[in-house]
Amino acid sequence: MSHSRPKPERPGPGQESVWDYPRPPQLERSPALVEITFGGVQIVRTTASWRVLETSHPPVHYVPIDAVTPGVLRPSEHRSWCEWKGTAAYLDVVAGDRIEPSAAWTYPTPTDAFAGLVDHVAFYPARMDACRLDGERVQAQAGDFYGGWRTSKVVGPFKGEPGTWGW
Repeated sequence: MSHSRPKPERPGPGQESVWDYPRPPQLERSPALVEITFGGVQIVRTTASWRVLETSHPPVHYVPIDAVTPGVLRPSEHRSWCEWKGTAAYLDVVAGDRIEPSAAWTYPTPTDAFAGLVDHVAFYPARMDACRLDGERVQAQAGDFYGGWRTSKVVGPFKGEPGTWGW
């Protein structure tokens, strides 16, 4: 397995390279229309999200918790820790006849640099029926740990694929 930096794809017009994203990550507002469907129900529709940009990762979108259909999120016992954002609390997603354990997460008390994430939640796109940004269906970042949202506006290569652990 190689730990050397991969060769970044060249972005075309209107595209970004994940290799131009910073480390430590950056938090920025996104005006994109975020739509999430789960259990056959649209559970999110908002233009008020944050996105986290980190080298080698597609952006992760965090939506206001009050933009999520009431009753869809319930606390999970699962927790994780991020060196940049702090401790994440996970949420089960429940809609229609589906329950997806720990398929969303939030940072109740993030670090100062990510204070904007208070009362916001992110979803694993691979575990939803569909996630869309400005109408484009999102592809999930590879791997079962990462929650990045791949679209035609972002080029890689992306962390999460086999052989990328050391990036």
